[in-house]
Amino acid sequence: MDADQFFDRHLDRVPILGIFRNLDPDATVAMCERAWEFGVELIEVPVQTSSALPSLRAAVEAAKDRGKSVGAGTVTTAAQLLTVHDLGAAFTVAPGLHPEVVAESRRLGLPHLPGVATATEIAAALAHGFTWLKAFPAKQLGAGWIAAQLAPFPSVRFVATGGIDAGNAAGFLAAGCRAVAVGSALNDDEALAKLRASLPGVTPPLH
Repeated sequence: MDADQFFDRHLDRVPILGIFRNLDPDATVAMCERAWEFGVELIEVPVQTSSALPSLRAAVEAAKDRGKSVGAGTVTTAAQLLTVHDLGAAFTVAPGLHPEVVAESRRLGLPHLPGVATATEIAAALAHGFTWLKAFPAKQLGAGWIAAQLAPFPSVRFVATGGIDAGNAAGFLAAGCRAVAVGSALNDDEALAKLRASLPGVTPPLH
């Protein structure tokens, strides 16, 4: 399955990507379970250092029993991508567009979500065949940036990432983002209620 088909299938149903960074394996699995209970289908475990690999491994194992997909984030080298592929990551995410990562993801058939922050980077990503793109850092870019970029690039499907929470998720979705990436909000009942309210019409309904 290519990247577009993969992210279409998961994020069009529930437009949330859970990101759990700097947690030990047990805490990572606990957060994954909470997110899955809420209805989230995709979880990202960033692996900017090798110390995060045990948490990724634990999340991948937990996902197998539940039919869920866990991916690896902050993948910036081909060596990292190969490592997380061998651990069973279902997809990868990067803060930017890294040509060697793109090439390796294609070779392995592993869906990849590259990051962008400028019109030039968006154009480059589209030239590589990507339409699902991580808008990063979303809070600093602002929801207005999303709407402005969609004018010349209407085929892009942005996942707003970086500083997104229950308070601003709705604004990014209203600006045209196809999904938002959230972390700590998935561990707070009040934040979950706000997040649920920002996602009208989600099918199937979130728990």
